[in-house]
Amino acid sequence: MTDYKRKRVVVTGVGAITPIGNTPTEYWEALLSGRNGIDFITAFDTSKHDCRIAGEVKNFNPHEYMDKKEAKRTDRFAQFAIAAAKQAIADSQLVINDLNAEQIGVMIGSGVGGIKVLEDQQTIYLNKGPDRCSPFMIPMMIANMAAGLTAIHTGAKGPNSCPVTACASGSNAIGDAFRLIQNGYAQAMICGGSEAAVTPLSVAGFAAARALSTKNDPETACRPFDKDRDGFVMGEGSGILILEELEHALSRGARIYGEIVGYGMTCDAYHITSPVPGGLGAARAMELALKDGQLTPEMVSYINAHGTSTPANDVTETAAIKKALGDHAYKVAISSTKSMTGHLLGGSGGIEAVATILAIANDHIPPTIHLDNPDEGCDLDYVPHTSRAQTVDVAISNSFGFGGHNVTLAFRKYR
Repeated sequence: MTDYKRKRVVVTGVGAITPIGNTPTEYWEALLSGRNGIDFITAFDTSKHDCRIAGEVKNFNPHEYMDKKEAKRTDRFAQFAIAAAKQAIADSQLVINDLNAEQIGVMIGSGVGGIKVLEDQQTIYLNKGPDRCSPFMIPMMIANMAAGLTAIHTGAKGPNSCPVTACASGSNAIGDAFRLIQNGYAQAMICGGSEAAVTPLSVAGFAAARALSTKNDPETACRPFDKDRDGFVMGEGSGILILEELEHALSRGARIYGEIVGYGMTCDAYHITSPVPGGLGAARAMELALKDGQLTPEMVSYINAHGTSTPANDVTETAAIKKALGDHAYKVAISSTKSMTGHLLGGSGGIEAVATILAIANDHIPPTIHLDNPDEGCDLDYVPHTSRAQTVDVAISNSFGFGGHNVTLAFRKYR
């Protein structure tokens, strides 16, 4: 399908369950104030773990979004997704009924899915035998259930899927939803990412891979682009966007946060966990997103960086930004909101897309907190410590995942 026939796609609603706020308003205000959501893990005993901190979602009550019986049969990652989706639908004032249900779909990515229920049921299996395993184990565990349950809760009968591309899952979900609307396969999509992997086995596994920070100081551990960073800090939560075909949004008088205009995805084809040196794959994803959106590097005002606080990612992403944007890389504002939320794995692309579109809508850029001493090679403008009021016409959001997955989403002000 040629470009001139593609439909324009806008953002009309946002939802967020995060370590720094359980509504989009709470989340955005916390981002601008530079609130730290990292603390000592409360979900389980960490005394034997090398990493004992995470960005946990606090004061979340699933019963606000589903009844108690259903909540017991729903893993935490899916609870987060349902909650954020219901927030986003309410925010957009999108009504789903028998007349439009088949034109509204769901695309929610997750890197891990229901790992908590898997761990719990494995313990039951080992201690009590196979007959005591829950009949709800499989539907609670499988990663697509966030998308499936969201459709059940909302009545959305259109395209429904779950990208699983590690830490790029949420961004792939948004990009894939964008393509479906752009090419006429849906009028609106509920899309984003969700994760709840702050569990004993998951934390142990990432620590064994030497991916996590082991400083165990909530105030200093998550410090993207800083020379003293030593690994990422895990987070949990969900971020959801309502994407809508422009004419459909206008016809119902919807408020428009901004427009999604570009989607680029590539693979490093290099290593299971490490990015390719020089960030060539990440740079190509940015270049493809800009080309897809008919944007030039000089038009980019803000980059919501992947910015994981790992030794490999931050230098590599900086190099990729320089390659993709050329001299403009030194003029663009960049921040890693992971410095406040931790790394939500498959959910990160969702909450970071929410942050990116809100930056455009509010002309305000969230900071990178804890950035005291930029590392050698990390010499761009990472908006350290304090948020910045600045016109944001075009912004991109980067997400990179184990396996070499690279995704960039491009957004712009709606005109």
